[in-house]
Amino acid sequence: MASKTGNAFDFNLFKRLLKYTNPYKFTFYFVGVAAVFLSFFSVLRPYLLKVTIDDAIMPADYEQLVFFVALMGGILILEVISQFLFVYYANWLGQEVVRDIRVKLFRHMLDFKMAYYDKSAVGRLVTRAVSDIETIASIFSQGLFMIISDLLKMLVVLGFMFYQSWQLTLLVLTVLPIIMYATRVFQRKMKAAFEDVRNEVANLNTFVQERLTGMKIVQLFSREKAEYENFQNINKKHRNAWVKTVWYNSIFFPIAEMATSITIGLIVWFGGLRAIEGDVVTLGTIVAFVELSQMLFRPLRQIADKFNTLQMGMVAANRVFGILDTKSSIKDNGEIEVTDLKGSIEFRDVRFSYVPDEEVVKGISFKAEPGETIAIVGATGAGKSTIINLLSRFYEIDKGEILVDGKNIKDITLTSLRSEIAVVLQNVFLFADTILNNITLKNPDISEEDVVNAAKQIGIHEFINTLPGGYHYNVKERGIMLSSGQRQLISFLRSYMSNPSILVLDEATSSVDTYSELLIQEATERITEGRTSIVIAHRLATIKKADRIIVMDEGKIVEIGNHTALLKKENGYYRNLYEVQFMAEEPLG
Repeated sequence: MASKTGNAFDFNLFKRLLKYTNPYKFTFYFVGVAAVFLSFFSVLRPYLLKVTIDDAIMPADYEQLVFFVALMGGILILEVISQFLFVYYANWLGQEVVRDIRVKLFRHMLDFKMAYYDKSAVGRLVTRAVSDIETIASIFSQGLFMIISDLLKMLVVLGFMFYQSWQLTLLVLTVLPIIMYATRVFQRKMKAAFEDVRNEVANLNTFVQERLTGMKIVQLFSREKAEYENFQNINKKHRNAWVKTVWYNSIFFPIAEMATSITIGLIVWFGGLRAIEGDVVTLGTIVAFVELSQMLFRPLRQIADKFNTLQMGMVAANRVFGILDTKSSIKDNGEIEVTDLKGSIEFRDVRFSYVPDEEVVKGISFKAEPGETIAIVGATGAGKSTIINLLSRFYEIDKGEILVDGKNIKDITLTSLRSEIAVVLQNVFLFADTILNNITLKNPDISEEDVVNAAKQIGIHEFINTLPGGYHYNVKERGIMLSSGQRQLISFLRSYMSNPSILVLDEATSSVDTYSELLIQEATERITEGRTSIVIAHRLATIKKADRIIVMDEGKIVEIGNHTALLKKENGYYRNLYEVQFMAEEPLG
């Protein structure tokens, strides 16, 4: 799809982009017609100037002079109105197109599976969705229609020049190839330069976004100086990419200006000689040709500049379409809509790998009956959290089956499946919004009264009321205004409000203070009541209360049983794990 960097233009990409103007055909054609009108207006002024000099000023005809000046004023007003309509609707069309592309892009990214986000830098994706798409708007506002207008203007001017004096026109055209060749080279060089610019902009955005997000780590480990030096290097590359574009501009535009000045000199010299010799070339014709040559060369120089804008937009479009063409979504081919699941879960010989041929889940099989609480324990990297991701279909399994209420999750629609599963993660993500909106996620079907009643049921209403503004307290970006334990409590309430059939707790009680842990334990008992629950266990109390414990090691299930039974196994994996990790909490009886 993408053109090679050195190519001047990618017409296939351009045609694809133009398809987004189809809903706005009337405006598209209107802007095109306005461009045609502007091209004809452009030659009227030089022509009227010629006639004014030859038929009014030279004969000293005052009435003719007044008439032509008034006529030029009227033409100028019409030209200004046409220019206003042209510029306004060209920009309006650009904004409508990028709005549609941005909506389509965001909708497409919403369907990406987690594996895509695991491998993609957030800063780079933000660049694509925001600044790159905005750059596409310039294709219509400053690129495409402006170039069309300039080309039409050049054609009309050239035709009029031939009509007035073919000798002077040929003289002007002797310099034109120099401008055209310089413009062609300039276009090619700028295409490659702008490709580098967009790369460096994305790299800079990614670096800044990650460091600002992880500023606590940077300061905690005293990495300010090192990160500052890294930023200087990245910023230097960004600057160098832009300096390259400045270098090409610095070469091209002086050449263009020099060629224009030479042309004016030739017109005055040759036209003056012909006028002195009494030829048909008049003083008005010479003055008109000086202005017409400017009108011929100026659009050509501006076309090069506008082509830069067009190229930047095309590079940005190429990057955005690259994301739109990415096939990284979970196949939602299921036709079964599930509601009010009983909650039975079964894994049958499930195998999965994040990287091909490197399995992290190796033939897992287990079954959870409706209403059971299953705890999963194991060392870091054993595959515990992966099981949760597979159940929610954030990733596709390589082999095996996952059944919910006896139905393969691939046969269930993604929306209905995930609406029946609530997940409380160890690292809770909250939006920069109020507590109420973070709980309801702005679902209009959930009222504030519903949220308050639910908070009372799971025992966290008093905690929320202690915050300034209560449920309307803004937690800021990522919930930074709350402690980790408080964020966990909000996450519990958010999950409870979704009324799930299956609840998943991914080490949800780790790294919290004692007070928050007591509230979380109370909330856990309320929220798990009558629901199938899978708990990535961290606290001893959660493990002991589980109906069954699944012990994992290196992607395999090594033991299954309840707390008491597993402790009785001599040299058992769970017993050893328990003694190492949990003896500090409670002595082994």
